[in-house]
Amino acid sequence: MTKSSIAIIGAGKVGSALGILLQQKGYTMTAVASRTKESAEQLANRLNCPVLSNQEAAARAELVFITTPDRSIAQVAAEIAGAGSLWPGQVVAHTSGAHPATELRGVRETGALAVSIHPLQSFAEVRGAMENLPGSYFALEGDESALPLARLVVEDLDGKCFIISAADKPIYHAAACIASNYLVSLMHFATGLYAKFGLEPREAFEALYPLVQGTVANITKVGPTLALTGPVARGDSPTIAGHMKALQELEDHQLQELYSILGQYTIKVALEKDGITAQQSEELNKIFKSK
Repeated sequence: MTKSSIAIIGAGKVGSALGILLQQKGYTMTAVASRTKESAEQLANRLNCPVLSNQEAAARAELVFITTPDRSIAQVAAEIAGAGSLWPGQVVAHTSGAHPATELRGVRETGALAVSIHPLQSFAEVRGAMENLPGSYFALEGDESALPLARLVVEDLDGKCFIISAADKPIYHAAACIASNYLVSLMHFATGLYAKFGLEPREAFEALYPLVQGTVANITKVGPTLALTGPVARGDSPTIAGHMKALQELEDHQLQELYSILGQYTIKVALEKDGITAQQSEELNKIFKSK
């Protein structure tokens, strides 16, 4: 089966990882375009294809990936649509988790198809992204006629996919931010507390990392509800009171507030697990809400 030719507009981490992996899977890379000449040339050299303008690149491929920052998607799409670079049946895809396919302004008016293909994965750097993408899930949303190609691309990336509606994209992306970005913030929070008694950031992370690994392994085995352990899970009010007192003594009151909000949510998980009684839930809530 002949695979679609692909152009990449946006030679950052996402576009680079997708371009390299898809070329390895037999797709023909026809062109690279990017705001930054250096990054465009670097990716084009890797893919052995030319660096062209956005309009020229779009005109050369059956599948156009717009992998620019979210704020530039609509502008780039309108530019290539307005330049006459698109044709009926061509597929234009963006990789934003937050925006629906309608962000591809002007694309549908040309007869081309619009779709969003969002990899549910973190892209800290290109090599790591290439290693992490296989086995990852992708959220697909957009024109029904574009979905077979989108599914094929995901399958060739050794990924899995699900279809969502445009209306569900904000809540979908919020959940992804919680699982990825806010996990980073939680580790920053936890390692910062260890600095209070003298550990360097790296040492604090190395001390906590096995605990994180064990927790993720437990979630994998039994799910997030049954994996819950610790003082909230067992209704240990005195321990939580001690935590709140220690955090209150720190200069940054946001730390206590964050711990309190997380604790109140964790009470819901503990109740769902049937690990605590209603009375224990009330006692814990009072402690978390105390200032």
